[in-house]
Amino acid sequence: MHYKITKIISLLTIVLLLSSCADLSTRQKNAAAGAAIGGVAGAVLTGGSSLGTVGGAAIGGVIGHGVDGLAGNKK
Repeated sequence: MHYKITKIISLLTIVLLLSSCADLSTRQKNAAAGAAIGGVAGAVLTGGSSLGTVGGAAIGGVIGHGVDGLAGNKK
């Protein structure tokens, strides 16, 4: 029973988080994706260090924010 409740809560959380990204601009989506990728890369490169994870997310977010026109989104 506990596993089923945890699974339902996790699924609802994922749906809520994904739906909250619907109104983001392209630049904001790129920043969020960069932060996620940077956080994972920072965690992997530092062996799971929280400082490495946060630092990677910060750097990835900045880089993602800066690549707005480079991914075929030119007007």
